[in-house]
Amino acid sequence: MDRRGLLPFIVTALFAVMISIFTFSLIDSKNAEPNTHQKPNSGESNSDSDITNNVKNNIKGNKANVNNSIDNDLNNGNNSKIDNNVSNDIEVNVDVNVTNKIKNKADSQDSSSGSNGDGNENSDNDGNNNGNDGGNQDDQDRQTDEDEVVWGVDSASLTTSDLLSCVRENFGSPKVWGRYLGEKDGVSAGITPEEAELLHSNDIKILVIWNRFSNATGLENGQNEARAAIKLAEELRIPEGVAIFADIEPSYPVDSAFIEGWFQGIEDSPYRSGIYGIFEPERALTQAFEEAGNSNSALLENTYVWSAVPNVGITTEKQAPGYKPQAPENALIAGWQYGIDAQACNIDTNLFNGEIIKVLW
Repeated sequence: MDRRGLLPFIVTALFAVMISIFTFSLIDSKNAEPNTHQKPNSGESNSDSDITNNVKNNIKGNKANVNNSIDNDLNNGNNSKIDNNVSNDIEVNVDVNVTNKIKNKADSQDSSSGSNGDGNENSDNDGNNNGNDGGNQDDQDRQTDEDEVVWGVDSASLTTSDLLSCVRENFGSPKVWGRYLGEKDGVSAGITPEEAELLHSNDIKILVIWNRFSNATGLENGQNEARAAIKLAEELRIPEGVAIFADIEPSYPVDSAFIEGWFQGIEDSPYRSGIYGIFEPERALTQAFEEAGNSNSALLENTYVWSAVPNVGITTEKQAPGYKPQAPENALIAGWQYGIDAQACNIDTNLFNGEIIKVLW
């Protein structure tokens, strides 16, 4: 056959071979190509899903700042189970700050079970501090809003705009201001309605103090002092539910009968019972209070204690110590007068448990 006649057949055959090779190459490349649209395993399935998260922190040193965050998002048509286990083993000497945040979102047609697997956002703090009091104190300072610690002052002087400005300029902005019911000659000025209005207009709560006595012994004496304090409180229109603190100075003779009488007298009124003093273990006041509390559990549970120990000295609000008042065991601690007799402004400095706000004026 003529070569020219064979040429079309040769070209056609070569073209067919090239098409075949290209087709097989394309098929192989598709088989080898990864599925870029495949979703990662995020718990979305039509069958059961189990998620287990275990977090353990072992930390030793001077300071610790630990933040653990777990976020589980389950979209499951059947059953799902979430187990979150967070363990913090922390041994520090000064400061510890632990935050564990666990968020579980489970969309399930049937059921979802396991630790924190209810679809709610949870903040779980599980920190153990085996260090000194500094670490324990840091945990105490980070309490719930109800137990928030607030800074305040008390003063024997009449509160004026000048005194309030003096405190703010030299020390800080108090949330609580302790003042006395009635005047005690040479010791303290009694609070006035105008003074109360000034403090309230500056968003300051008033801690009410009764100090018009010098002998803290005897049941009847305690009852009489309570009645006198109640009478002045009512004259000042102090609302119901406010605590009145009997100021028992270290030089006063004191016994459990007086504390019992004070409690009885105040509890029979619309007001609440409180005791202020130096509650060191060896003090007569501490022993008298413990004796009264042992014989009357209601007294122990319902008498607010404002302790003046330990005395660490006057500070500004920003330099206030960690909240660690000393008081009788199981007492209802209201606050801590940690510094007395400031050179400026004639005040003492205090820290108060935020819970006391509800029994202040």
